[in-house]
Amino acid sequence: MSNLGGGWNMTVLVGAFFVAALLAAPLFRLCGRAAFLVLALVPGAGFLVSLAQLPRILSGGDDWLEHFNWLPALNLQVVFLMDPLAWLLSLLVTGIGALVFVYCARYFAADEPRLARFAGVLMAFAGMMYGLILADEMLLLFIFWEGTTVFSYLLIGQYNSRQQSRRAALQALVVTTAGGLAMLVGVILLTVVMGTGRISTIVDIGYAVGINDGLVITAVMLILVGAVSKSALIPFHFWLPGAMAAPTPVSAYLHAAAMVKAGIYLVLRLAPGFHAMPGWTAVLLALGITTMLMGGWQALRQFDLKLVLAFGTVSQLGFLMIVSAFGTRDITLAATTLLLAHGLFKSALFLIVGIIDHRAGTRDLRKLSGYGARSKGLFVAALIAAASMAGVPPLFGFVAKEAVYTTLLEDGTKAGAIAVIGIFLGSVLTVAYSARFVWGAFATKPGVEPIEPARESPLFMSVPYLLAALTVLAGLASSWLDPVIASWSSRLAGGAEKPYYLALWHGLEPALLLSAGNLALGLAMFWFARQVSVFQAAMPDGIDFHGLYRRSITGLEASAAYVTARTQRGSMPFYQGVIYIVFIGSMSAALLLNDTWPSGIALADNALQIIVAAAIIMAALAATRAQKRFAAVVIVGISGYMMVAFFALQGAPDLALTQVLVETITIVVFVLVLRRLPARIGNSSGRLSPSLRGLIAAVFGIMMMLLVFVAFGARTAAPISEAFPFLAYEYGHGKNVVNVTLVDIRAWDTLGELSVVVAAATGVASLIFVRGREGRLQRFQSHRPDSFAARHRPVEDELFSPMRTTDDGPSTDTKRSAWLLAGRALAPKNRSILLEVLVRLLFHPILVFSVYLLFAGHNLPGGGFAAGLVAGMALVARYLAAGRHELAEAAPIDAGLLLGLGLALAAGTSLGGFLWGSVFFESAYWSTELPVLGYVSFGTSTIFDIGVYFVVVGLMLDILRSLGAGVDRHQEADEERLAESLSRDEHAGPDTTELHAILGRMDDVEVDGPAGGSRL
Repeated sequence: MSNLGGGWNMTVLVGAFFVAALLAAPLFRLCGRAAFLVLALVPGAGFLVSLAQLPRILSGGDDWLEHFNWLPALNLQVVFLMDPLAWLLSLLVTGIGALVFVYCARYFAADEPRLARFAGVLMAFAGMMYGLILADEMLLLFIFWEGTTVFSYLLIGQYNSRQQSRRAALQALVVTTAGGLAMLVGVILLTVVMGTGRISTIVDIGYAVGINDGLVITAVMLILVGAVSKSALIPFHFWLPGAMAAPTPVSAYLHAAAMVKAGIYLVLRLAPGFHAMPGWTAVLLALGITTMLMGGWQALRQFDLKLVLAFGTVSQLGFLMIVSAFGTRDITLAATTLLLAHGLFKSALFLIVGIIDHRAGTRDLRKLSGYGARSKGLFVAALIAAASMAGVPPLFGFVAKEAVYTTLLEDGTKAGAIAVIGIFLGSVLTVAYSARFVWGAFATKPGVEPIEPARESPLFMSVPYLLAALTVLAGLASSWLDPVIASWSSRLAGGAEKPYYLALWHGLEPALLLSAGNLALGLAMFWFARQVSVFQAAMPDGIDFHGLYRRSITGLEASAAYVTARTQRGSMPFYQGVIYIVFIGSMSAALLLNDTWPSGIALADNALQIIVAAAIIMAALAATRAQKRFAAVVIVGISGYMMVAFFALQGAPDLALTQVLVETITIVVFVLVLRRLPARIGNSSGRLSPSLRGLIAAVFGIMMMLLVFVAFGARTAAPISEAFPFLAYEYGHGKNVVNVTLVDIRAWDTLGELSVVVAAATGVASLIFVRGREGRLQRFQSHRPDSFAARHRPVEDELFSPMRTTDDGPSTDTKRSAWLLAGRALAPKNRSILLEVLVRLLFHPILVFSVYLLFAGHNLPGGGFAAGLVAGMALVARYLAAGRHELAEAAPIDAGLLLGLGLALAAGTSLGGFLWGSVFFESAYWSTELPVLGYVSFGTSTIFDIGVYFVVVGLMLDILRSLGAGVDRHQEADEERLAESLSRDEHAGPDTTELHAILGRMDDVEVDGPAGGSRL
């Protein structure tokens, strides 16, 4: 790790945002909405840390750099870099972020629902944005990039009971994710072509004629698709006005100061290296100018104050994209100045709209009247912010616009001239909608009821006041701010012989005349607003991009419905047939194109393998002839157990142990499911005849043999697995190659597989618990039978209770624990005392054995996966012996908690690699001599293995809880309803409709589904 130019750790700063997000819920329970003020300390601290770097920035010292090895084999690193550009953006992200949190403390009511969730998501978004601007590695930047997309989706959809909010959130997610996918392809391609993922290095290399021209241009253009979609430029602009369904603080932060700036930031970052690339300037100028004009034109047509600002933001983003594209010293100075100015005045305006909406209950400018006279302070703040947006001196927005005009005019290129013309026309519209906003929000309108005065919290009002004051101060102090803002652009080449500098007054020059022309023409458009409105109504609407999006989504949904209706027939043989046929077709094509074939054939290594193969073949053939479901399951299980013998013959005891456990668990799961199905297998009348099924099966089997045959012959290089024994022993400190590979050498793969296991557990539970994922099972209560079987249990069941001896002789004591406590909840016909005794005796030894396998697995057969399956089998035994109540007694813990804890332990060891090394999942080992135990060695990979153990046990508990206990409850409910139906008034007769429904759930099954399947 390198840390240059600063004593603070950027990694800790980024992590602090996410820690604060996790702490949001307890903070709100403790402090109420005042927790926003506590959370504001996190971005506030980030702002102070950035501000403390000012002397280093001004002195031109080394950049603040931190890097950690992530995947060294792929040359991937976690790299954080705070250079002057990232430093400027960090001030914007953290400073306005802290103010928005303060504003939220009074914007939301104390009883606002889901407020802690909102605060946590907003804090996580701020962390993602902070990490994005600091990331100096392409894939790392992309991770933060997509993180902002996900959290913005959650923030926009905060009011999820409103259809408008849900649609707006989904629209923003779809559009920005589509751009992000294109960007991901470009990121990978550019990284491969450049030979590095370091953004600063890639920009230094830049575009060079004749060196992979086509690949570089393609990669950069794909990255620009992501930047354009994130910053809401045409044709992706429509998602931003729709996102105004979010709470106003979200609009002020995400859509004025943070998220929409991500695309602008990326263009600013890449422009110095790629602005000379063919297509770069032309594409960005065309999109920027079109977006600026369209956004300003649409802003003049809106009546909702937030929509006026939203389309104004779209227009300003086009403005920013124009000046960010050039990549030269002077124009980049103007671009960064405009970026900061826009963050100040636009966030202030959004927060002012929130105050107006808070007080008046409306944002419709046609219903607002007299607000300026009743809130003079707010009117002055809004006037300052809007004037800065329009470019009125002496405000910061004026300084930025003067810089843009002057530097573009001095550029002397055709692109610069086109940019000046487009910006001039767009700025006229900016002045017009700025005046429209101030008039609509604060003017007194005839015939409209004035807004009644209301007292607002000084804390609530102080945030927009502060932002407006900073807009004024930044304009007046622009000469002093020039060295600070120019700290980034001064590193770039290009520009005039005499570098441009920021100042409030540059004398009488063309830029001043252009600004004056903007103000005059814009105010004239506002003055003749009625005539402009009539002209707008007469003009064609142009391309409706939002309509195109809606039609695209509708067409996609219709296509999905069409395909689903013709493929999802409810027939398992049909599904399998389609899968097998597609596989056969694709693999046949691959085999025809193959030109590498093995030189010889070895049928077997020894005679025992032939015996095992023959047993597997006979079991497979017997399974096709089985008439009962249970028999079919057992026969299929024979194939699995034969694989155990095969692994053992090959000298793979770990695989053999795992296979026997998996096969046993699989049989149990099948049996649990089959309880609700008829015993016999019905004859299918589906479209796939037995002969056709047999043909498909035979061809599929032959194809698999050919693929395995070709795969073995296609390998020419030495497999990497040959190095695993050495790596496992020398670096993993273990003799069991399989286990060390899972928890150390290929820990990333195992972590991904654990995530799939957790998802599978959730899926299994969702099939049973439709209304909600249940936690713990109900434990046994001997005084209150709760099942149909228990209520109809004869008195003789007391004989199964243990005996005690008294002075009067032996007697039955029903208060003492039975061998298995919940066994008494079962009817006598379903109980086995021998099984209950055996389970009681073996349960704890099996658990101890599972723990032994867990810790012995590093050097001997075992490991977390096998150990978890053994523990799961112990739970299976408890359930089979005494039912779901006994399972609750054996494991009185939420399965989801075990799954989450296991995944957290496994993932935590990846982060912990930085505590004892410098690479994700790097393991550390300690060894010592203990008085009794002797030599003891412990590795952090064992913690990972414990996580695997918890995940597997949680999965087993979830399966038993769902397919076992859940199905039990459903069946008992059906039995109770059947009993009630049969015991009704015999004169009225049973309710045959309800009876048939119950019997249908209990015994009726469709083999091939609605499309002609037989009913049993």
